[in-house]
Amino acid sequence: MRKQWFSSILAVASVFAVVSVGPAPASGQSTWTPSRLSDGQPDVQGFWRQQGANVPSYDIENGTDPVHAKIMGWKDRPPSSIVVDPSDGRVPYQPWARAKREALSTAHTNPSWEELDPQAKCYPDGIPRINYQGEMQIIQPPGFVVFLYSFTHEYRIVPVDGRPHIGAGIRYWMGDNRGHWEGNTLVIDITNNNDKFWFDVVGDFHSPALHMVERLNFVTADRVNYEITVEDPNVYTRPWKMALNIERNKEPGYYLLEEACYEGNARNVPLFVRQGEEQKAKK
Repeated sequence: MRKQWFSSILAVASVFAVVSVGPAPASGQSTWTPSRLSDGQPDVQGFWRQQGANVPSYDIENGTDPVHAKIMGWKDRPPSSIVVDPSDGRVPYQPWARAKREALSTAHTNPSWEELDPQAKCYPDGIPRINYQGEMQIIQPPGFVVFLYSFTHEYRIVPVDGRPHIGAGIRYWMGDNRGHWEGNTLVIDITNNNDKFWFDVVGDFHSPALHMVERLNFVTADRVNYEITVEDPNVYTRPWKMALNIERNKEPGYYLLEEACYEGNARNVPLFVRQGEEQKAKK
């Protein structure tokens, strides 16, 4: 039975936003004139969903793998990178980091527990992966934009009241989010990340020095051009960007499915991983 999921943490708001992966966002500012909420924010509340045939959660550099494309019934749609800067679509890793990423990618079909995608262990996705993982909804109590995600009950609360970031010694799976509006564009500065989540299944990673800036440009009432700038001097040679598109879900009567997962859930750990660990234990 389908249930709409409400956050017990925020009684005043819930937000699920789903990201639609499509062509690179168009440049320029929105000419759309939205209605305004009591605190002056553009009203962008509602459900959003993924529309495109690319699944960057598998591989941000190469998009959907052939297996997932076949399962989803996508034909004649070549996978594509959501990395838009550099123009070659590749993350600008330092040499040692590129070697580590390639090792994780090679091992991902037969990984040890340490090499297994954190998502498969039911850990939080982190930003930006949760934005291209599944359904979301946006709700805006005064002074906040709140995102509640269907996947593993994840959420994030983004103050837009000018408050400073928390102390540098605190690290979160979803980072510390601080936002402000530039016209119809929501700009979110994300600091205080841990290094435990990946950007995709195949091992694109970062360090605790990760800093990101998201720009959600609401170009129409039903379309968002999403861009995120990623920097981490411990892992990358320079800042880089990903971009994708989000579309509103206007399906009549739509509501969110509840999804549950818990750490160590055996059903979420691929069989080949369990078998591999069992074989190692017998040796």
